[in-house]
Amino acid sequence: MSTGAKILVVDDTPHNVKLLADILGAKGYAVSTAVNGEEALKKVASEPPDLILLDIMMPGLSGYDVCNRLRADPATALLPIVLCTSLDPGQERVKGIEAGADDFLTKPINQAELFARVKSLLRIKTLQDEVKQWNETLETRVQEQVAQLERFGRLKGFFSPQLAEAIINGGGEELLKTHRREISVVFIDLRGFTSFTDRAEPEEVMELLRAYHADMGRIVLEHGGTLERFAGDAIMVFFNDPVPMEKPAENAVRMALAMRDAFPPISETWRKRGYELGLGCGVAQGYATLGAIGFEGRWDYAAIGNVTNLAARLCSEAAGGQVLVDRKIMAKLDGLVDADAIGPLQLKGIAQPVPAFSVTDFKAA
Repeated sequence: MSTGAKILVVDDTPHNVKLLADILGAKGYAVSTAVNGEEALKKVASEPPDLILLDIMMPGLSGYDVCNRLRADPATALLPIVLCTSLDPGQERVKGIEAGADDFLTKPINQAELFARVKSLLRIKTLQDEVKQWNETLETRVQEQVAQLERFGRLKGFFSPQLAEAIINGGGEELLKTHRREISVVFIDLRGFTSFTDRAEPEEVMELLRAYHADMGRIVLEHGGTLERFAGDAIMVFFNDPVPMEKPAENAVRMALAMRDAFPPISETWRKRGYELGLGCGVAQGYATLGAIGFEGRWDYAAIGNVTNLAARLCSEAAGGQVLVDRKIMAKLDGLVDADAIGPLQLKGIAQPVPAFSVTDFKAA
């Protein structure tokens, strides 16, 4: 028995239609009928069949005409069509192939041959449907992957690529909700940048910032920091959020020293042009409120709290090539770094003097 495939029988002779419908129906096929070409085309549009048994000689549209129209429509271009004829098989076969027929049956129709050809073409139709479904599935998957890449591109603007991927794969909306956590904050900017912008051409300012951002951004990614913002020459990065890490203070200071060591080639390039530039850095430890801020289409990830202000103020006190850290960072790095006590410093916007330390390097293991 068949699996219920739908077959459309088209013939202008009612006896032929009933005979084929009864024979096929007895085998379990779902049969619909049409008595001319126009009705056949309407049936194909309203009740798409899996196969058509199509008489050639009919008033109005012939079987060839129906076949040509179906092949011209992308929706039915692959629909299996069997032409049925009582005319010379050789001559009609050539015309049928030109019209796009898949197979032929000679009247009077032999039942065994009918079932064999129907079964064969329906098997091909099943394979075509599977390929179509696979293609549609593939297209959907490609669209999903493109959307995921777009999300990844937006996220990696302030996360490391590894973290951005983890957020996408893990449905990381929870990571972006507002929360409070202790973080290590690094703030850097350039000594002499204001003077530089007063004297330099706008194109030169852009040239400097491109090289500076490229080198510093690469170092941020290498150390797994979360980039809070680029604002001209100012860069703020924090550690231990959104995903906690084992040694945020150590990672923060290692990144700050790497930035310090990467800047001299840039400064030397501009010194030869008559500009004196240096990199100052401040690192602080403390609690902040963190989360995504912005609006649909433009989101940033921000840290808000006194610790970010402290890191920025320490940075403003740092000389070119100097990395200043607060007492909490120094406590976390006790015995790991070479550092000199500075201050206490009276920092703008902070009521009490702040003990600070100038870190020069990590001690050898």
